[in-house]
Amino acid sequence: MKSIEQQLEIIQRGADEILVEKELIAKLNEDRPLRIKAGFDPTAPDLHLGHTVLINKLRQFQDLGHEVMFLIGDFTGMIGDPTGKSATRPPLTQEDVDNNAKTYQAQIFKILDKDKTRVMFNSQWMSKLSSVEMVKLAASSTVARMLERDDFSKRYKSGQSIAIHEFLYPLIQGYDSVAMQADLELGGTDQKFNLLMGRQLQEQHGQKPQCVLTMPILEGLDGVQKMSKSLNNYIGIADAPRDMFGKIMSISDDLMWRYFELLSFRPMAEINIFRDEVAAGKNPRDIKFLLAEEIITRFHSSTEATAAREGFIAQFAKNRVPDDIPELSFETPQQGYPIANLLKDAGLCSSTSDAMRMIMQGAAKIDGEKVADKTVKIQSGTRAVFQVGKRRFARIILQ
Repeated sequence: MKSIEQQLEIIQRGADEILVEKELIAKLNEDRPLRIKAGFDPTAPDLHLGHTVLINKLRQFQDLGHEVMFLIGDFTGMIGDPTGKSATRPPLTQEDVDNNAKTYQAQIFKILDKDKTRVMFNSQWMSKLSSVEMVKLAASSTVARMLERDDFSKRYKSGQSIAIHEFLYPLIQGYDSVAMQADLELGGTDQKFNLLMGRQLQEQHGQKPQCVLTMPILEGLDGVQKMSKSLNNYIGIADAPRDMFGKIMSISDDLMWRYFELLSFRPMAEINIFRDEVAAGKNPRDIKFLLAEEIITRFHSSTEATAAREGFIAQFAKNRVPDDIPELSFETPQQGYPIANLLKDAGLCSSTSDAMRMIMQGAAKIDGEKVADKTVKIQSGTRAVFQVGKRRFARIILQ
């Protein structure tokens, strides 16, 4: 077991907030494995790297010798988590919940130690509560307290409906902490209200309140919105190695450091050395290679990670854009610039018929993507690299 100071350094890595840190230190000083809880509603069949921010932190607690309880919210999944939602979520069917829960278990053990993980389902205790006990649970909070939650408050003020069962969600999540006798619960920053509800209910049930550790929401590939399948800015942990490698390499150099902190298991001292090397002139692409290989090795294998890297390098070399390409600017016709005319006017093709022929042969590309439609019209505001064949390039700006 590491010292309290060493444990805190690992626990604090990437964390947004610890409530209450003094209480956590007191629990650590009890010199026993703490009961660490994190809950996941099985709302989708596959996890992405955004979900693994919490799971990675659970693995760190495992490595520190603590007891990890991975809670699958099969009961709450049928309610639908209202966090961050502007409308009532449709409940999942029992079949959806069961199927997704099985997939989750197969995926999480690519990170967690299966022998040291307690997988629990909140239906184990919630389905046994009588109607009287459920009413007592509902009586443990107030409507005014619920409306302190930012998303509920916004919906109420804007006249959007809030179903009564949505108020039960944070109460049930809090009651899970009572049933599991959690010492600490992990969650995203958007879950803070629900996590604190666990503290409140534990005190009401005569338990020491759990500490709360919130982790930041991981940005997706765009570097702005949170990683989400609905926004198509995600990296799925079941993605093929080459797809995963390409997506990781597409993130910005600045975002790379956040991914390192939240997704890598390398020591921060080593990551700081990488930062210094980049500041001294090392190509950040080479550092990003290390991140991509580590993550692909975790979810696939080192052999597949190496193959994905080699494939990416070969593809990169094949599609590399020269540094000295011309930059051209054109006024855009009202209905858009016909692609064949644009390629001709940019000097990439000798005529519109030549441009049509090159498009049909798959030799014309925009930012590396083949032009599939010879009738497409490029719109004003476009800034892209246009390519014909292997050697003709132009960076074109349409005004």
